[in-house]
Amino acid sequence: MKIDIVYCLGCFYVSGLLFIEVYGQIGAYFDLRYWRCVLKKEYDCPDDDIQYYLYTPHSGRRRLRIDIRNPLSLKLSGFNADKRNVFIIHGFNGTESKTPMTILRDAYLFRADHNIFTINWGDLTNFPCYLSSLSNTRLVAQCTAKLYAFVMANGGKAEKTTCVGHSLGAHICGMVSNHLTVKQHTIIGLDPARPLIDRYSNKHFRLTKDDAYHVQIIHTNAGFLGEVDQLGHVDFCVNGGTTQPGCKGNALRVSRCSHFQSACFFAKSLKYPTSIIGKPCTQSCPKKGRNWGLLPGKSIPMGLEAPYGAFGTYCVHTETKKGCPFE
Repeated sequence: MKIDIVYCLGCFYVSGLLFIEVYGQIGAYFDLRYWRCVLKKEYDCPDDDIQYYLYTPHSGRRRLRIDIRNPLSLKLSGFNADKRNVFIIHGFNGTESKTPMTILRDAYLFRADHNIFTINWGDLTNFPCYLSSLSNTRLVAQCTAKLYAFVMANGGKAEKTTCVGHSLGAHICGMVSNHLTVKQHTIIGLDPARPLIDRYSNKHFRLTKDDAYHVQIIHTNAGFLGEVDQLGHVDFCVNGGTTQPGCKGNALRVSRCSHFQSACFFAKSLKYPTSIIGKPCTQSCPKKGRNWGLLPGKSIPMGLEAPYGAFGTYCVHTETKKGCPFE
C-alpha cells in the first residue's frame, strides 16, 4: 500500500489508497497545535474555540454571545420563541463575521422573522489546514447540537428551525443529526464541500437527505470545490452547476468565487422569495454543455419557499453578471 504525504505549511495532503485517519489517532490525548493549525482531540462542549452568537431584528448587526451554561442567556439576548430560527455555519478558512456569512446574516435580518444563530469555528479551520478542519467538524457538529438542544429546551420549535451551512459547514449541519434524538426539520446545504469528502467520508460525516425531513442543496461549483449530483431531497443546479457568471480570473479564483455564489444566490432568495426559479431536469450536476436535460413538470422557487416534499433536481438560469447577485 503506497501513501504519499506532502507537508505544506502545517497541512497534510494524503494520496493513494489510505487517507490519514482524520477521525483517527493523531494526538490521541491532547489537542495538537502546529503552525496556524489546530487538531482537536478533546470533545467537550462548550469549547472555547467555538463561539455561538445571536442576531435579532432588534440587535441588528450587533452580535450577542450565547452561553449554553446560563439558562437566562437566550432571554437576555433577545431570543423570541415565536420567531423562526436559523443556524448558520461557515466553511473552511471562514468565520461568522466574513463574507459570505455576513451576506446571509444581513438577508435574514432584512426578513426580520428569524432568530439568527451563527456558529463561529474560525480558529479551528485556518488556511491551509484542511485536514485538521475536516477532523474538527466532528466537534463543531457536537457543539452545534448542544446549542440546538438548548434553543429547543427554551421554547424553540424544530419545525420552525433550519440549519444553513456553506461548504464544510453544510456537512456539519448534517452531522448535527448524529447527536440529536429527533431529526432536524430542514437543512439547506450551500455547495457542500467535495475535496476528500467525496472519497473518504461515510454518511455519518457528510450531509445526506437522511439528516433532516427536508434537505435542500444549492450547487454552484459542482465537481470542483462542491459535491456533485443529487444529495438532498431537492437539489438546485445553478447555471450548469460549475462556473457562475461574474466569476473571473484563474481557475482557482473562478472556482472559489463560484463556490461562494451559492450563499449569494440563497441570500437573494431570502430577500426576494420567488426571484430564483428552478425547472425540473435530469439528476446530474454539473451539466455538460447547453443541454441541461430539462424535464416536464412544475417549476419551483429556490430557497425557503421551495415546497416541503419537493423531490428531484431543478435547473436554474440566472441573468446576473455580477460577482454576487445580492450585493
